[in-house]
Amino acid sequence: MSTESLADVRAVRQPGGRGQLRIYLGSAAGVGKTFAMLNEGHRRRDRGTDVVVAFVETHGRPHTAEQIGDLEIVPRARIPYRGTYFEEMDLDTVLARHPQVALVDEFAHTNVPGSRNTKRWQDVNELLEAGIDVISNVNIQHLESLNDVVEKITGVPQRETVPDAVVRAADQVELIDMTAEALRRRMAHGNIYKAEKIDAALTNYFRIGNLSALRELALLWLADKVDEGLQRYRIAHEIRATWEARERVVVALTGGPEGETLIRRAARIAARSSGGDLLAVHVTRSDGLAGSDPAALAAQRRLAESLGGSYHQVVGENVTEALLTFARAENATQLVLGASRRSWLSSLLTGPGVSSRTVRESGDIDVHIVTHSYVGRGRGLPRAHGGLTMQRQLAGYGLAAVLAPLLTLVLATLRSQVNLTSDVLVFLAGVIAVALVGGFIPALLAAVVGSLLLNYYFTPPIHKWTIAEANNALALVIFVAVGLVVSSVVDKAARRTKQAARAGAESELLVTTTGSVLRGQRALSAVLDRVREAFGMESVTLLELQPSQPAGSAPLDGTDPDAARPLAMPPTGHWVAVAVSGDPPAARPEEADAEVPVSDALVLALRGRALPATDRRVLGAFAAYAAVALEQGRLAAAAEAARPLAEADRVRTALLAAVSHDLRTPLASAKAAITSLRSHDVEWAAEDRDELLATADESLDKLAHLVDNLLDMSRLQAGALAIFCRPADLSDVVARSLDDLGPAARAVSVDIPVDLPEVAVDPGILERVIANLVANALRYSPPDKPPTLTGSMLRDRVELRVIDWGPGIPEEQRGRMFVPFQRLGDTDNTTGVGLGLALSRGLAEAMGGTLEPDDTPGGGLTMTLSLPTAPGRLGQVAGLETPALARAAGSQLDPAAESTAGRHDGVAW
Repeated sequence: MSTESLADVRAVRQPGGRGQLRIYLGSAAGVGKTFAMLNEGHRRRDRGTDVVVAFVETHGRPHTAEQIGDLEIVPRARIPYRGTYFEEMDLDTVLARHPQVALVDEFAHTNVPGSRNTKRWQDVNELLEAGIDVISNVNIQHLESLNDVVEKITGVPQRETVPDAVVRAADQVELIDMTAEALRRRMAHGNIYKAEKIDAALTNYFRIGNLSALRELALLWLADKVDEGLQRYRIAHEIRATWEARERVVVALTGGPEGETLIRRAARIAARSSGGDLLAVHVTRSDGLAGSDPAALAAQRRLAESLGGSYHQVVGENVTEALLTFARAENATQLVLGASRRSWLSSLLTGPGVSSRTVRESGDIDVHIVTHSYVGRGRGLPRAHGGLTMQRQLAGYGLAAVLAPLLTLVLATLRSQVNLTSDVLVFLAGVIAVALVGGFIPALLAAVVGSLLLNYYFTPPIHKWTIAEANNALALVIFVAVGLVVSSVVDKAARRTKQAARAGAESELLVTTTGSVLRGQRALSAVLDRVREAFGMESVTLLELQPSQPAGSAPLDGTDPDAARPLAMPPTGHWVAVAVSGDPPAARPEEADAEVPVSDALVLALRGRALPATDRRVLGAFAAYAAVALEQGRLAAAAEAARPLAEADRVRTALLAAVSHDLRTPLASAKAAITSLRSHDVEWAAEDRDELLATADESLDKLAHLVDNLLDMSRLQAGALAIFCRPADLSDVVARSLDDLGPAARAVSVDIPVDLPEVAVDPGILERVIANLVANALRYSPPDKPPTLTGSMLRDRVELRVIDWGPGIPEEQRGRMFVPFQRLGDTDNTTGVGLGLALSRGLAEAMGGTLEPDDTPGGGLTMTLSLPTAPGRLGQVAGLETPALARAAGSQLDPAAESTAGRHDGVAW
């Protein structure tokens, strides 16, 4: 599966031009990137191309080493660093050799300090500049944009990354794909890592879920690059027709109330085809003066994104043209619009609307006109009033009343010197002057009065309302028409100027508020403060309607009753101030000078002055911001509060289940022994009596031990579990655990490094957990292969693995392992506080650790106990700044081998 620029494929590189880069992309180590690169090198060499191996890292894999075969290998450079030598690609030698094609492994590799370039991809760039074609490879986890995503999925941070733009600029990118199951089989067969590292890799980095997620990331990333290449090809070849490579549905939004209906309909259309895209777009007029509601658009944007779509905003004077241009640029296959909200009279006077023009000009894009409940009643004729203030309109009326008789008087005295044409032009200038001062209505009045005066005083026959010549009548009609047109233009310009100023102020206000929210931790307070300052209010309060409470009780959200001052409301509830800016706050909506409903239970109340309707439009957007900020804050607080409760509940449940089970067995044994001794039907020998007494004594000892567990459980239920974590040496704890198990534990093999850091645990609790795990492993391990305990380090945690080679547990049954006392066929019981994996896992998690099962290579099960290191006790490896240095020092830093494994086998759960 590959992607390439079709134009580049057809282009013939001129001598001395830049080389071409081909990259093999993989989802994880071992999928076959290096093997494919070498195979391509052989194919080109056999075709007569000069090919050299500039750098290939085999990682000890024999099949990869064999694949190099007889390809020419450029000797590596040996670079000294901190008393030892490291091998890197010899860039100067490759440039001097100047082959046609160079094979360079590990595109994201970090070079050893002292190299010419910091990164290998920078070395590759020099080869390309020299006109050498390069074939390389990289894993998806090394792309810079996916670094944090991969760390969340795998838990392993990536030290070596490469900018996405560098990989996207490659002439060809080919995906080397492999299923997660096949890759794990390749790992188990020893084709990727050495045998001692297979267990750790399969348990951690190479889990099915991790590999599937990484594979999906690689496929999606490559699909985006394929789409980019397709768009470049269409642009280069001026292809405007829609190519239905995948379904793309564009929904046009106006900010009107029908928006949610359109978005949901478009989402259903996109969902009918697998992989369909939903794109919501709003066209803003180029003058920025469209009257859309920003609060409604914000809500519609959230809805589109919640349905898996994306939101876009484009600027254009012609809405239809801008909409279709966007749809064709996105290669949209379908376009969803709402039926017009204009009335029939408005449609009759102004002509066809956006929907009709879009259908006519859409070409091969399918257009869906969706009806809704607002059809034909959302918009009417333009309003009569303009954008000028009342003072200017009054001044216009006054000027019209004075100017018309004044011009008549002046022109009458000059009757012998000027003709009718001059008279009309003078009156027209007067109308324009009135329009500039007072707008459309005063100018209309001036034009009508002026036409009457011209007719009576200056048009033959004079001092009569009749007009002798048709030419003069036409002049008067043109005079009135020109006056009205000019007046309308002036009035519209004034209105647009006012709208532009307001739109600019609103935009600046919204941008400033967004910046305040993003930069600060007090998002809700920042929004309310900005509203109070922007609108000049005394106070801004976010009120929430809460259920009625008994007298004297505190507010449900824990706010100060005196500060919030909730007042009694009807039986539905009372209002509580959840956030306040300024003083005095409004205790209920009725006390506010202006209120904006956010939802059924939230109201933004402002005190200080009454707000005009124009201010309420942008205020609605602020109210939506406040609601979102409140919800985010509450969700964060709830998550933080639930975390310790969940941990305590999990441990409490495990302890309770363990004690309730173990309580029955010693009670039954003791009762049976005592009942037998008291029976008169059997004559017991002295040895039998001693055995029964010993049984009763042993059972009562178990019972006393379980009473201690009950006390621990009660402390746990009270939130005071007696677990005291402190630094402890893992080797010492393991030794005491094995001593508790007696002679049977002597066969256990222990391999714990002496330089392992101390762990932060409760030594007594950890001893019980280890003893339980080892005892269960001993029960199911073959006599000739006793269990093994190994310790290792993973970042800031220590992992103890209890490995056995018993029958193991099928993967489908592992969900029952941590259900209290699921024994999978065994019937005996054991002593000790840590009976059952449910209790062991609960105690481990109470100490901040984890307990996880997995397969043992070759058969059996391994339990991994992961524990936090003690603060300040984490060991450091000096001088290993890069993975290359660590490999040279004998430390494996590959993502898979950074993790260590652990699981458990047929234990008594």
